[in-house]
Amino acid sequence: RTVMAQNLPSEAAYRFSRGVHPELAVQGIRRGLDLMRQWSGGTVAQGLVDNYPLPPEAPSVEITPADVRRWLGIDLSAEEIVNILESLEFECQLGIRDQESGTRPQSPIPNLQSLITVKTPDHRLDISPGVVGVADLMEEIARIYGYDRIPETRMSAELPPQKGNPGLEIEEGLRDLLVNLGLQEVITHRLTSPEREARVLPKTWQVSGLQQGQSMEKQDLPGLEPYFELANPISGDRSVLRHSLLDSVLEIVARNARIREHIALFEIGPVYVSSENGDLPDEPKRLVIALTGPRALPDWSGADTTPMDFFDLKGVVDAALRGLHLMDMSYEPATYPSFHPGKCSRVLVGKNQIGVMGELHPQVRENYDLPETPLLAAEFNMEAFIESVSPLFDVTSIPSQPPILEDIAIIVAETLPAAQIEAMIRQTGGQVLTGVRLFDVFRGEQIGAGKKSLAYSLTYQSPDRTLTDKDAAKLRNKIVRRLEAEFGAQLRG
Repeated sequence: RTVMAQNLPSEAAYRFSRGVHPELAVQGIRRGLDLMRQWSGGTVAQGLVDNYPLPPEAPSVEITPADVRRWLGIDLSAEEIVNILESLEFECQLGIRDQESGTRPQSPIPNLQSLITVKTPDHRLDISPGVVGVADLMEEIARIYGYDRIPETRMSAELPPQKGNPGLEIEEGLRDLLVNLGLQEVITHRLTSPEREARVLPKTWQVSGLQQGQSMEKQDLPGLEPYFELANPISGDRSVLRHSLLDSVLEIVARNARIREHIALFEIGPVYVSSENGDLPDEPKRLVIALTGPRALPDWSGADTTPMDFFDLKGVVDAALRGLHLMDMSYEPATYPSFHPGKCSRVLVGKNQIGVMGELHPQVRENYDLPETPLLAAEFNMEAFIESVSPLFDVTSIPSQPPILEDIAIIVAETLPAAQIEAMIRQTGGQVLTGVRLFDVFRGEQIGAGKKSLAYSLTYQSPDRTLTDKDAAKLRNKIVRRLEAEFGAQLRG
């Protein structure tokens, strides 16, 4: 009762919650008297004085060899069953029962079957009468007989058709994609402390950010709502359920950074936030990706050892989204407390935001005692992610006609995102334009201040005929005119 009232579970409470049989007191007294006799001498007087008017009766369970055959699929005689149970201190009485007066399964003995009445020992309070008790005894028989000796039996009928779980299938597919991209999956502790989670915020934001009332939409930030606390935590460092998966992953990054340089990790796991209905938390799932260190470790082949940057992370995110057939994706500049100003973007599918990605704030990197190498992270709302994935997608045949490749370079305003230009090129080119790739960005006095030159490689390919240079030139002029009209772009000679 104290445990329930105070909500403080303990090992002792767990032990005594399973019950202690009163008859064990007699055994304890006799053992104590025997020890006193051995150590102090003397004799033990006969008899016990016990004010015990209504001693409880030990529950009894009736089983038959037919029950063993039906439950376990093995044929044991009544004597074998009795030997097994008596070795476990059960009291067994062997008899017979008229089949017509009961509901037992048929026995090889016509109209009669062996009946074993089993009385449970005092220390086995887990054995209860009825069907549950029969199941408990079958488990004991199987354990002593040997699970390895029970023969395999095929099902007589097929399993009913199983209903798929699209969300789980997408989640597993995403895991496979990220592993194939060279990332390692981690599974982190779901318990943390408010102080540990505060590390995902810059120190300056922790002081003034809440007072400024900044918008935290789409990113899990600690301390914005009450935590779900454990009543009896094992450690002060693991006293609450986490709000942020990002902190859990960065903690693993910090530990691995002591012994290795190249780190590429991800985790899909729940966070625990307040629920509108009831006292239990909601458990939305998040995906966090973290990268840091060189692109490759130095070796004899002259591998690229420059530190990973924003575009390495974007490449991983792009590949994962395309692997799930999410082609309508885009990126928009954004500002979030945990991320570096100017190196952060929202990830959208269509018009719906599914996550945020970028380089983490230098102060966040310092909070985890990481080296001065860019620390990159992406955080996704798995519910929004899964909703964006369609079960249907387009499949195109491999074209048999030869492609035409050409390059164009255009001058646009420095503030114009390259993604908008690429989207306009693809929209204008239609199905014949099968490839658009940005391969060069130039800034300099030759094109003027506040301008940049973007060079694209275009691929034209028709599914049913061979294109001519005239066809390519016509489509190219159409694209250039559209860019001039929409963005004021200039074709660079």
